[in-house]
Amino acid sequence: MPQTPEEESLGSLVAQASSHISSLIRSEIELAKAEFRFDAKRVGTAVGMFAAAAFMAHLCLILASFTIGYALAQVMPHWLAFLIVTVFYLLVAGLLVFIGVRRLKGLAGMKRTTRSIKDLKEIATPDGEQAPALPALNPDREPVTRDGA
Repeated sequence: MPQTPEEESLGSLVAQASSHISSLIRSEIELAKAEFRFDAKRVGTAVGMFAAAAFMAHLCLILASFTIGYALAQVMPHWLAFLIVTVFYLLVAGLLVFIGVRRLKGLAGMKRTTRSIKDLKEIATPDGEQAPALPALNPDREPVTRDGA
């Protein structure tokens, strides 16, 4: 004969609650996996489309370079026209490298994360005790500084 909720023991209520929570968590994990698979397929397809578009744009850049070279060749020798196009691309590439290096030098690192971890480390260690030092991964190597040296 089933018991009414008032008659059930605390242990059986806790067991039922635990069972319900476990099944709820398993269901949520399965839902997350299904959503992730669906999103991963869409992202993979989109990345493939972007890669194909980038390849096509690269081909167009090559053809445009030949077009510019041949247009310049109408008023100057062929070798000079194509040299001008080549030098232009080298200057653009050099400018992009320069800008990229400048942007990398401006990186500040993970200051807030480091500060947060230090604060957590201080909270986690009882007063008077030293927190154990983290082992060095490669003691024979010097740490990297901000300037990359």
